Amino acid sequence: MSIIESIKPGSPKQLTSISLCVVVLFLGWLYYAVGINHMPVKNTVWALTPPVIAISLALITKEVYSSLFLGILTGGMLNAGFDVVGGLNQVFPGGVMTVLSDKWNVGILVFLVILGTMVQLMNRTGGSAAFGIWASNHIKNREGAQLSTMFLGCLIFIDDYFNCLTVGSVMRPVTDKHQVSRAKLAYLIDSTAAPICIIAPISSWAAAVSGFVKGENGIHIFVQSIPFNFYALLTLLMIVLIIIMKLDFGPMLLHEKNARQGDLFTSGRLKETEGESGGEEKIGRVSDLLVPVIFLIIGCVIGMIYTGGYFSGKSFADAFAASDASVGLVLGSSVALILTIACYIIRQSLSFADCMGCLPEGFKQMVPAMLILTFAWTLKSMTDSLGAATYVAGLMQHSAAGLMGFLPAIIFVVAVCLAFASGTSWGTFGILIPIVVSCFQQVDPQLMIISISACMAGAVCGDHCSPISDTTIMSSAGAQCDHMNHVTTQLPYALTAATVSFFTFLVAGFTKSAVISLIFGTAMMLITLAFIKRKTK
Repeated sequence: MSIIESIKPGSPKQLTSISLCVVVLFLGWLYYAVGINHMPVKNTVWALTPPVIAISLALITKEVYSSLFLGILTGGMLNAGFDVVGGLNQVFPGGVMTVLSDKWNVGILVFLVILGTMVQLMNRTGGSAAFGIWASNHIKNREGAQLSTMFLGCLIFIDDYFNCLTVGSVMRPVTDKHQVSRAKLAYLIDSTAAPICIIAPISSWAAAVSGFVKGENGIHIFVQSIPFNFYALLTLLMIVLIIIMKLDFGPMLLHEKNARQGDLFTSGRLKETEGESGGEEKIGRVSDLLVPVIFLIIGCVIGMIYTGGYFSGKSFADAFAASDASVGLVLGSSVALILTIACYIIRQSLSFADCMGCLPEGFKQMVPAMLILTFAWTLKSMTDSLGAATYVAGLMQHSAAGLMGFLPAIIFVVAVCLAFASGTSWGTFGILIPIVVSCFQQVDPQLMIISISACMAGAVCGDHCSPISDTTIMSSAGAQCDHMNHVTTQLPYALTAATVSFFTFLVAGFTKSAVISLIFGTAMMLITLAFIKRKTK
């Protein structure tokens, strides 16, 4: 049998082969148009080509590393006019090496390694296993395990990265005990990370958003926008409803069905590998898990307000607004790691040699997330250098006049598309919020607040859907779930919340009332989920 005959119609192999052929043909056409005919690329719709290729390939082939690299390579060649040497310089010295030398990016990678090490320490002492046993005596069913995961995610509202990894580390033993799939755990983590941070006045996200509102009190505007942040609010409502209704749909349905039969990964693995469990068969004490988590929370909060100047006389809120999340998280987590090791040694839970052995294990555990993050940052830098942000900003400015009541819903869609393509919420804020403020600051302040909320809601939604989003990557790492499994299972849920949010923003654009809009959105969400449940049955 030939290779072609072995590929069945509609099989993953066939889809991969066809998609790669399409990409090759498309790149050949680009080479002809850009490299030979010098077609303009920068600040045009073609600047969106790299993320479109990367995301499309990732969704079709379920292989994220090669998909991201092909997107990066496309961006490098477009930047260099398809000169091979210039393209390689764009990809490596101007791309990968540049993002890895960025202070903020390196801080996030260091934070990941420290979190991975702390997870290994908690596993090796048996703290995670002890917490799982304790939780199984208090959390009696799958619904309780999922609601507890959501509740913990809502409590950790300081930073989305911190939220993803901490909630995943703490709740994995509980959800595993009650046979909740890793894909469902990743969805719960992701949906209570960015959505809760974007409606929490004291968070790194509030600080970022307030910095983009020029000429206004940023924090005050942020607080006013919270009731209109429909995607975040409706996503949290949707989580509660699908748990109570015992509703799963799309690819998540298969993952949950397999989890009830013992396969948490829907990949044939019934148990974690030895590297993931890290000696979790040892039963320690619940305090072996809780004490490091408490150290981590306190340390990261202090680290963030320290970078914002709290100890130099600024107020708590002002310090958060001016904080450097990357540096603050590294400082706080490193102190927490030192205190945790000291505590384990003093209590004789682990020897010093065992603690040091957790360092390389923690690093290895985070390598996939670090690699995907590096590629995602590089892809974003390629897109930025091609002027994608300038192109989208120009579209928004030319389309703003005359839309009025429809504008919040339109801004929501634009923000979704931009965040999906770029993989960044904060970058989307930075592009769209200044445009909204300049258009409506003097014309209609209330519509300005609603439109700012639409920017934030759309950015979070696109961030949820995008396989190159750092928050999506972190959620996969926190749940120890295959990244593309998380993306494909979460997508139908995120799109459901996005559809309801779109119509809710239409209502808000004309009524300018948060109460009326939320009542409409809640009713529509209930009707939509009831319809899906009926169809799923």
